[in-house]
Amino acid sequence: MNSPAYLKPGSTIAIAASARKVNAAEIADAVAVLASWGLKVVLSDTIYEEQHQFAGTDEVRTMGLQQLLDDPQIEAILFARGGYGSIRIIDSLNFDKFLQQPKWLIGFSDITVFLAHLSAKYHIPSMHACMAFNMQPERFDRVSVESLKSALFGEGVAIEFDQHPHNTLMTNLPVSGELIGGNLSVLYAMLGSESLPDPSNKILFLEDLDEYLYHIDRMMMGLKRANFFKGLKAVLIGGMSDMKDNAIPFGKCANEIIQEALSVYQIPIVFGLPCGHEKINKCLLIGKTMTVSSTPSKVTCIQAGI
Repeated sequence: MNSPAYLKPGSTIAIAASARKVNAAEIADAVAVLASWGLKVVLSDTIYEEQHQFAGTDEVRTMGLQQLLDDPQIEAILFARGGYGSIRIIDSLNFDKFLQQPKWLIGFSDITVFLAHLSAKYHIPSMHACMAFNMQPERFDRVSVESLKSALFGEGVAIEFDQHPHNTLMTNLPVSGELIGGNLSVLYAMLGSESLPDPSNKILFLEDLDEYLYHIDRMMMGLKRANFFKGLKAVLIGGMSDMKDNAIPFGKCANEIIQEALSVYQIPIVFGLPCGHEKINKCLLIGKTMTVSSTPSKVTCIQAGI
């Protein structure tokens, strides 16, 4: 695995917009936070472009991100925000120069496209973490931001959280394996593409936001029929946030839908990981080995840094 170098004071981090548009006020606080860590902050030349809901046309967003991927002075790229749009440009990007000198790509939600693509095609790790948009005062969570800082500076990931009533086969822990995954809807959208990682002997992380419960069921069934869950060592479920139901209830919550779909695999299914579209969104190292262990009251997820 060709892993990016961890950052240190004086390192350069860029902010890019690959999906929904942003304005200067929405990322000003992120620039200040990153600078307070001793980092040099640069912005994509196209970051404030607009086309309807997007941060510019597909061509503009591709050009802006490509410049950052190719720039040898930049050691990490923090995405401005999610929304939708990254899947529209992933196949237009050239990773040749990036592969010569990998850098951390950081984000979640729609940014799952890039995290999964790097893992599946190039075996290069990335960071599932809060984005620039999330560092505004009304969205800022110190635990989440400090979690990103710790990971970026090579201190690794250590997350402890309470046991959840939906947890399954916890007696099969501890397990270790490479972490893959991210947003369920985005992973489902990549079915059949080179961007979807091989699940064999991996630990899968899933989270989602603002979906109808029957959509969650349909996506789980689609991934299951495509054998995406086959061979996994464990599954971690983060926030299943702001789920919606129809006038005639579906009859199960999102966690129950996921638990039912995965029950045939006889692997640990761990709910309540504090990652995703919630107030607390701790950093995860996608593409790096994770060890999951438990006690009667707690679950611990560890990923080594330097």
